Amino acid sequence: MEKYDVAIIGGGSAGLAALKQLSNLGIQAILLEAGSEIGSKNLSGGILYSKNPKKGKVSNVENVYENYLDDAPYERKITKYVLHSTSKEKVYSMDLTAAHDYQSNFGCSVLLNKLNSWFAKQAVESSEKLGGGIILGVHVKSITWNEDGSKTIIQTDELDEFEVKAIIAADGVNSEVADMVGARPKFTPNQLYQGVKVIVKLPEEIIEKRFEISSNEGAAHLFAGDVTLNHIGGGFLYTNTDTLSVGAVYHFHSQLSNPTEPYTLIDALLKNPMVSEFIKDDVPVKGEIDKNLPQEEQLRIRFAMAKQIKNWNEVRHAYLSPHERQHLIESGKFKTDEDIKSRLSSIEEQLTKYGVSFGSDYVEAEYGAKLVPDGKRCRMKKPYFKNILFVGDAAGRGIFVGPRIEGLNVGIDDGVRAANAVARALGQNDFSEDNLGEYYSKLTEDSPYTNDMKQIDKDYLKIFLDAAKDVPKDIIGSRYGPILKMMSSGKMRGIAVKFANILGYEKLLPMVESEDTYVKVPIELANRLGKSVSLSYSPNIPSIADRIAKLSYNDDNQPHIKVLNPNSEYMKKMVTLCPAKCYTEEGGNVIIQHEGCIDCGTCSQETEWRHPRGEKGIHYKYG
Repeated sequence: MEKYDVAIIGGGSAGLAALKQLSNLGIQAILLEAGSEIGSKNLSGGILYSKNPKKGKVSNVENVYENYLDDAPYERKITKYVLHSTSKEKVYSMDLTAAHDYQSNFGCSVLLNKLNSWFAKQAVESSEKLGGGIILGVHVKSITWNEDGSKTIIQTDELDEFEVKAIIAADGVNSEVADMVGARPKFTPNQLYQGVKVIVKLPEEIIEKRFEISSNEGAAHLFAGDVTLNHIGGGFLYTNTDTLSVGAVYHFHSQLSNPTEPYTLIDALLKNPMVSEFIKDDVPVKGEIDKNLPQEEQLRIRFAMAKQIKNWNEVRHAYLSPHERQHLIESGKFKTDEDIKSRLSSIEEQLTKYGVSFGSDYVEAEYGAKLVPDGKRCRMKKPYFKNILFVGDAAGRGIFVGPRIEGLNVGIDDGVRAANAVARALGQNDFSEDNLGEYYSKLTEDSPYTNDMKQIDKDYLKIFLDAAKDVPKDIIGSRYGPILKMMSSGKMRGIAVKFANILGYEKLLPMVESEDTYVKVPIELANRLGKSVSLSYSPNIPSIADRIAKLSYNDDNQPHIKVLNPNSEYMKKMVTLCPAKCYTEEGGNVIIQHEGCIDCGTCSQETEWRHPRGEKGIHYKYG
């Protein structure tokens, strides 16, 4: 039987950080990833932060990967951060860049398929020298111990069983490791947010002009008000290099209370006039083919038109994106920028001959969804079980504080802390809970991120009060008026926050995270103080069937989800709340068509839920 020092389960950013840190410490480790490629199963909003806390230290991405800022394929450094309150065509905006910059070295928009692939290349170079590395297409199905607990055996669907001394579980919010060993109950809807996202293609130069940013800058826009469709949460739009990440994140309990299709929520955001104008692009519109022509000629024209439209999209996107232009010239396909422009003009002439015109619409490239843990509610107080350490989403360690949403940086820091704890246990040859588990637990408790999950930061709160100083107090209403007045005083704010932290998040959250906060107040703000945004076109939004059809799958003939109670009220709500429309109800019973599943885990609360077997299921191109 093969033996390894450490096995890391899950090839997201947290697991890869653990592998990199272990290899930096000279420790042999293998990482098991179910996807056929690193990054193919990962999805994020997403902004990756590098933090500089007032108290304590964290391991940032540039500490783990020293050449991150120079070489990593992140998208844009976010330099503008704005919160918009919406009501129909009216929008009221508040600049929250100071909140984004608070205790941050930087924050950058990311797409996880290519970023995690880059992380993996850095980690595997050093780990293979120690006899470890990354094994792709492997799904863990069981973890067992012998009677005295001295041997830990991992079984997978694809490999012979093997033995390890310690395990780092980085397998996400729906951690199968946690479930199979009984380390914690499944997270409840009250402890989770549901996120749904689309990638919108838009050329680099158009992004920079429209969002008023330079080539080394990025913008983040957040949305609350009528776009929420009366749910607790909001929308986001982040600029990438030559795409936009547009998404909606809502408290899952709010979704259960008022079931609305996740794609309907994101459609509401896309239809908002400000967002529609942000995502607008030129698109070719096919002309009618003369029906009097022979069938063969009609078919030839149809194929030729489709080919030229594809060429136009590719060449135009490259021509308006400096990075792509440079790539085309360096690859030898074109000699100069003028050559690319000339080719684009030639294609446009051909399209005109086929009766193709050009209009306004948006171009959606990918749809995805996932559950996100709210660390205020669900972080594991003891993120270990026997010799298994849980990191990032698997340990419920996400930060949700108003518009502040952080997970990637938390997972990276957790991965480093877990690696350090394992290194210490290896040195002592003691992998007991009292040694390995308790030490890791102490490391996570010392993390500034844990403190953010436990109590309010008065300085962070002040940033919001300063941003909202021009908001009429009567809009806030009688419920919040006295609180706002007390918080506006520096002296009183310190006392109030101290008292609030004594009460704890559990007593405060029902008041703070309410329909008033996310829906009613933003709508009133927009109606009274907002400016009207004119919509210049009507976006053609794909159906959920079209979105799913566009995704890449390696279908598994074995279902990875089993419905436990087909007539429960929860499962009946899944017919509405499954982001991929996998569930239907027939004769009072809920049934699943698992082939279109995007592996988000929305249904996991009342199902026997597993990730698909190795290399099976969804494969995100962007993530």
